[in-house]
Amino acid sequence: MAQKQSRFKLDISLIDLLVIAAGTAIYSFGIVFFNIYNHLADGGVTGITLILRALFHIDPAYSTILVNVPLFAIGYRYLGKKDMFYTLYGTIALAIFLWIWQRVPIVINIDHDLLLSAIGAGLFGGFGCGIVYRFGGTTGGVDIVARLFERFKGVQMGQTLLTIDVLVLLSSLIYLNVRQMAYTLIYVWIFSMIVNFTQRGAYTARGILIISNESEKISNAIQDELNRGVTFLNAEGGYSHRSKQIVYCVVSPSELHTLKKLVESIDEEAFISIIEVNEAIGEGFTYKRPKRFKLL
Repeated sequence: MAQKQSRFKLDISLIDLLVIAAGTAIYSFGIVFFNIYNHLADGGVTGITLILRALFHIDPAYSTILVNVPLFAIGYRYLGKKDMFYTLYGTIALAIFLWIWQRVPIVINIDHDLLLSAIGAGLFGGFGCGIVYRFGGTTGGVDIVARLFERFKGVQMGQTLLTIDVLVLLSSLIYLNVRQMAYTLIYVWIFSMIVNFTQRGAYTARGILIISNESEKISNAIQDELNRGVTFLNAEGGYSHRSKQIVYCVVSPSELHTLKKLVESIDEEAFISIIEVNEAIGEGFTYKRPKRFKLL
């Protein structure tokens, strides 16, 4: 038992905790200075807390904790200790920053322009939550449900959050008019896009599968010209039943045109399949372009 507890403590990263705290600070900033100040709703538990604020004048900093209690029970059952710790930490951090931002005398003068408010809330909220998710945390609430869908069903968190948010937003019509709801939906869409964008990075890599009788030449050319690592995959033709070597490599989108021209110059009949890759890690396949020269 002592060994398990020690291992759990070692799994908690100080960098993760700092980034999660920063993410909740950014997210809560958007809620306070764009959503609340400009009368826009939100989805999930945050949306519920805004409904409670509008109807009963309950501070979202307090209702965030109260509404999340039953969801913590679900998370404790299905999430690991580390995930649950990060979830509790993220929720408490969110509540603290909500309390702080509501008491900081900052004024963002956009003349209550609902479009600008929706864009600002989506950018701040999506970026803040995106980095929280990317470092293994959540802000509680339906984020727990979204993380379970991602883990067991492979559904991106942004898509699950968007679905749940729409349901909560319909309930927000209790205190919103149709115009405010329309701009809130714009905010929710921007939020979900920024969450996915932040989680996978600024851009995606491309996985390339090349089937050719000149696999050796193509492999050497990719390594020499693009300085990219390659892997041979053994395969068999479905019609001819002949053995084939498939060349697999990962390149950046900017290198894609060069690679296709390179393969075409060696084998015009080569079959190329291009796959979108959200993340590539490892020597020879790292997404960042290898450095050819060193100054020191």
